[in-house]
Amino acid sequence: MSKIKLDIVTMERLVVSEDVDYVSAPAIDGIVGILPKHTPLLTALGVGELRYKRDGAEFSFAVGGGFMEVRPDKVTVLADVAEQADEIDDVRAEAARKRAQESLKEKPRTDLDYVALEQALRRAEVRVKVARKKRGSSSLETRSE
Repeated sequence: MSKIKLDIVTMERLVVSEDVDYVSAPAIDGIVGILPKHTPLLTALGVGELRYKRDGAEFSFAVGGGFMEVRPDKVTVLADVAEQADEIDDVRAEAARKRAQESLKEKPRTDLDYVALEQALRRAEVRVKVARKKRGSSSLETRSE
């Protein structure tokens, strides 16, 4: 099976640079699956889980915004944030999720406050999901509205 080069970069570091079989990323309009020889694409990234497969193993990252460029032989992810499961403190991520949920229950003062809290909640949920996946537990409490 042919491979595609994947580079995941943040402002701080080169996170991943590997030849992979498949990439799944949270594009702004939904999840995008990328295989070798994919049509060129440039898209903004949302908050979500970026996954890739290499030789039958799957790797998972929590990403928060940025851009992705896809060429037939290479995927470049310029992420605002990219954390691998073992880099995430799931206790802190869970605490952040609960804080965001509580803040949303308190009726934010402005629409901008509400949007910022929604984004914080989404980031925390993704971080918890990715961290738990590494431990083999993919359960995530449903968020209360």
